Formats: sequence, C-alpha cells, structure tokens
Amino acid sequence: MRKLCLVLTILNYPELFVWPQASDAPQASDSLTYAPCDTSIGTHGVVGSYSCTQKTVFSVREKEEAKAFHFNFHFIAMSLAAVRQRRSQPSDPSLSEPYTKVDKPKKSEEKEEQGLGWFLPFLGLGLLRYMSATSNIIHDCDEVFNYWEPLHFLLYKTGFQTWEYSSQFALRSYLYLLFHEIVGRPASWLFSEDKVRVFYAVRFFLGLISVLADTVLVVALSRKYGKRLATYALAMLCLTSGCFFASTSFLPSSFSMYAISLASGLFLLDRPAAAIAVAVIGVILGWPFSILAFLPLTLYSLYRRFKPAFIAGAVTSVILLALSIVTDFYYYGRWTSSVVNLLIYNVAGGGESHLYGTEGPLYYLKNGFNNFNVCFVLALLFLGILPIAKKKYAPDLLIVMSPLYIWLGFMSLQPHKEERFLYPIYPLICVAASAVIESFPDLFRSKYNTYDNSIIVTAAKILRPVILSLILYASHARTFSLIHGYSAPIEVYKILEHHDAENGSVLCVGSEWHRFPSSFFVPDYVGQVRWIDDGFRGLLPFPFNSTLGGTASAPPYFNNKNMASAEQYLHDVDACTFLVELELKRPYLIRGSNLSTWEPIAALPYLDRELSPAFYRSFFIPYLWQEKNVFGMYKLFKRIPK
Repeated sequence: MRKLCLVLTILNYPELFVWPQASDAPQASDSLTYAPCDTSIGTHGVVGSYSCTQKTVFSVREKEEAKAFHFNFHFIAMSLAAVRQRRSQPSDPSLSEPYTKVDKPKKSEEKEEQGLGWFLPFLGLGLLRYMSATSNIIHDCDEVFNYWEPLHFLLYKTGFQTWEYSSQFALRSYLYLLFHEIVGRPASWLFSEDKVRVFYAVRFFLGLISVLADTVLVVALSRKYGKRLATYALAMLCLTSGCFFASTSFLPSSFSMYAISLASGLFLLDRPAAAIAVAVIGVILGWPFSILAFLPLTLYSLYRRFKPAFIAGAVTSVILLALSIVTDFYYYGRWTSSVVNLLIYNVAGGGESHLYGTEGPLYYLKNGFNNFNVCFVLALLFLGILPIAKKKYAPDLLIVMSPLYIWLGFMSLQPHKEERFLYPIYPLICVAASAVIESFPDLFRSKYNTYDNSIIVTAAKILRPVILSLILYASHARTFSLIHGYSAPIEVYKILEHHDAENGSVLCVGSEWHRFPSSFFVPDYVGQVRWIDDGFRGLLPFPFNSTLGGTASAPPYFNNKNMASAEQYLHDVDACTFLVELELKRPYLIRGSNLSTWEPIAALPYLDRELSPAFYRSFFIPYLWQEKNVFGMYKLFKRIPK
C-alpha cells in the first residue's frame, strides 16, 4: 500500500521529490526524500511559495521498487487511456439531446447507403403505371383539346384547335408537344392504321417518365431516411388515386409533377445542380406557374452550392428558352414566346380565368381528400410532427415538403380551380404522409428513453401498417369507382373502329363534347367531327384550318372571352352519320330516342353524378356501389338509311 501511495504521489507531484544527484558522494544508504509542502496561491492564481513541515525518507530499495511499479502502472494507465479515446469520439455540442435512431451506429455503411435499391421501386411503379396507362380515363377536356388534339394534328394533319393555339394569342408551347412527338411519330409509323395504339404508346411514355422520376425519389428517401419511410412512400405513389391518374395524364401539370419528384430525389441525394436543372425543365418545358413549387428547393440549393447550381440553372434556362422561342416561331409563324405570353395573360394581363368556372376556397381540401383520403390529412400534419421529428427531417425534408403548403395556399386563393392544378404536389403528399406515419411511435416515446417499449408506443408501431392499409384500400376503392363509373366515353368511341361506313361520314356530338376522348379514337372513314347545339354558349374548339395556315393561322372566330362563335355548331343534324349522347334518367328525351332515325350500336353504363350519393359514388364498396348509385347509358347511334 505504501508503494502504491508513493507511485501515485510521484505521478502527480514530481516537484516535491529531491532525487540524489550523480555528483553527490555515495552514502551508506541513498534515499529519496519526500517533503509534503503547504502551497499558497498567489494573487494571479499561480503557486506562490512552498512551506514544508516534515520529510518522509524512503530507502534506495524502496525507491527502485517504486520506479518499477511506476513503469508498470504508467503502461497500464496509457493503455486504458487509449481504449477510452477509441470509445469516446468528439462529443456532440448538445450532450443533453436524447439518443435516437439517427444516432445509432450503422451496422453496414454500404448496405445503409444502398437502401431499397433500384429494382423494387422500378418494378412496383412500372406495374402500376402500366395499369394506369391502359385503364386511366380522361379527367379534363383541356387534356384533349389543348394537347391530344394538337399532337394528332402534328401526326395526321387533322385535329381540333383551341383559341390558345391561335397565332394571335400563342399561349401554348409547341416544344412541349414535340417532346411527346418523339414517341408519337415512330408509333404512328408502326401502327399506321390503328391510331388508338398510338394514343396508348404516348401514355406508356408518360408512365415511364413517372416511373423513373418516382424511383429516384424513393431511392433517395431510402438512403437518407431509411427503408420504412421509403417503403410507405412507394406504396402510396403506386396506389393512391391521385398519383395513379395524374401519372399518365397528358398535361403540363403532370410533367411538372414528374419534375418535382425527380428534383426532390436529386436534392436528397445531394445533387443540387442537377436538381435545379430538372426544376428549370419542369417550369419551362412543363408548366411555368409551377416555378412557385420549385422555389424553396432552388433557393436552398443555391445557398448550399451557389456556383454549380447557378451555372446549371442558367445554362438550362437559356437553352430551353431559346428552343422554345425557335419552335414557337416555326409553328406560329412569328417571333413570340408562349411561356412569356402565358405569364403575361394570367399575371400582368389579369387573365379572365373566372370565365371558365370558379370554386370556393375549400375546393382543394375536398378534392385532396377524395384523391388521397387519410393520406391527405396526414400530409397536412407534417409540420405538426416536425418539433418531435426535427432531428430526423430538418432541414432537407422540410425544404422538400414546403411546396406542399405554399402551393396549396396559393392555389386556394385563385378563383378558378381545377383538379389538375394540384398535380405538381401529388408526390409530396405521399412523402409527407409517409413521414408522419413513420413517426407515430416518436409521438409517445419519452425523449429521455428512445428505447421505450411501453404499451402506447407498441400500439403506435402496430398502428402504422393499419393506417397504411386503410389508405391503400380507400385509394383502391376510389380508383375502381372512377374507372368503372366513367370509362364509358373511351370505350364507346373504340367501337367506331369495328363498324363500317362510307368515307366522309360525319360524327356528331352534342352536350357530350367535353367528354370527347380525342381524334385518336375516330377512325379514318369519319371525315368530320361536328358539334351540335345543346345549349352551351361558350367557345368550342374548331378544326385546324390548313387553308388559313394551319398552326400559324389566326382564325377570326377565335376570341379570349369565351364567347360562342356562330360557326361552331352544325345546324343540319340530318347530315350526321353517327351520334354520341348520354341518356340519363331525366324528364326529357334525347335525339337518339327516335328509333325510326337512329339505331343504337353501343351502350355502356355511366355513373350519374347528380343522382348518386357522394360517398357511394366516390368509393367503391362491393354490392353497395351498384345498389346505391344511379347509372345512365352512354350511347353511340348510327343513322338508319332511308
């Protein structure tokens, strides 16, 4: 014990010992003298003096043993210090913060980085986008008349033109159409006599773009936040009704949705320059108004890495704007920019969008619940769970999710509302809801005990797959209801291909003009598609007029006030060879009711929205869906020869 005390004293207070000098005369017993001293502290906090009271003398033998013991003890102390250094890494500045899953040491860095991998998301999304491309209905007449019809004109030199495509206004970009002609043109060569297959080839192309963009987003989520959150997001991107339908819709808002997914994924993968380039493509090639949705990601990317991000955005912008202007010059026949024209008309010019219908401020909340059910509610709660999950999700996921609230708030303030206007943020709804579901246990877990497995935490863990299953089941019910309730127009027009008639036949459409599925479903023997007057007093599309210049024409019957033209209707109904009408349970007859003139050649059930209960028409419930809803008949008639 005495030796141990000696060693500890030597280690801590070497200055208190007087060692014999080599020059000293040898004594009978050399000794080490230890003088415990009373130290006094000076005015500046340093030792001022020593006052020694007594001396303790150790023999030479004890001195040698102490040196040996000191060597062994010092070796052990150094070993323990090295072990302690390896165990304790530089401390986190906030030692009081709770230890969470984020702080856990990773078992395998390579496996963690790989996450879900690329194959599973690509396969799952690919299968569902294929189903969407083959079964999706057309939800908006703007998709037909502003995109499918001009594309049909580029491919076949026939199709309808809207006032936006008049060279006088030039609000629509032909560069966007040319991007889809990349697939449409080869498909028209391959399926020369079957335009319906060309239609679906373009849809498959849209689905493929959606698959690629969403796959990048899912893989990025997996690598950054774990497989569970990525798996939840993948399931919702595949099966929620909103994503299912928007993914294969031929609309600029859908294209911006692809860009949002891809840019968000690249941002989470720490590729800010590529993310900004994709954002620019989504704005210029897709929908210019979506710039608001890309703003948070763009600003933060510039903050992170200004030079490469700025160069990528600037170069992409210049190239695309130049291509857009040159393309518009070629088709409109004058120097103009459809991107600038659209912004001027709707912003600086105070575009009269109210002429095309207005909705209340809660329209998008109701619409969001219809298309995403509980998923939409959870997505709106993302900011609510952020204080608890801040360490996991801020700042990157917060930056990615912020357009959800910005876009929803901005669009709700606009008087003219359309379901398609929300398409750009559809992927963000899925990701935000996934983050909330994944964080359920954190809401009830103590911040001082991250391994808390209390009953309520266990129940929250069990609740995660239950809520996800509820979302997916309700989404399937919504998707099934829409497809089976409203697919009759496309299916009825397909039947035209299987009926023979004289070349130059006339297909007439009355009040069902807004459900016309496009000229891709009209066979070549039909020379004209004409509108007949059923009381609509707005401006209807006209066929492209090659005599006036085709795409470069500025027909006098077009206006931007949505005022009907006297030339838009066919007044001689006797000239009609075929007639399309919807027969509902109403106290009035349709033209096709005259069976002495018209022969029905196709009839399919069509869900009557006005007479069916809102809940049962919105979600398919086996047996009750057919029993509770009311159906009309979507009919195709052929004139009986006299």
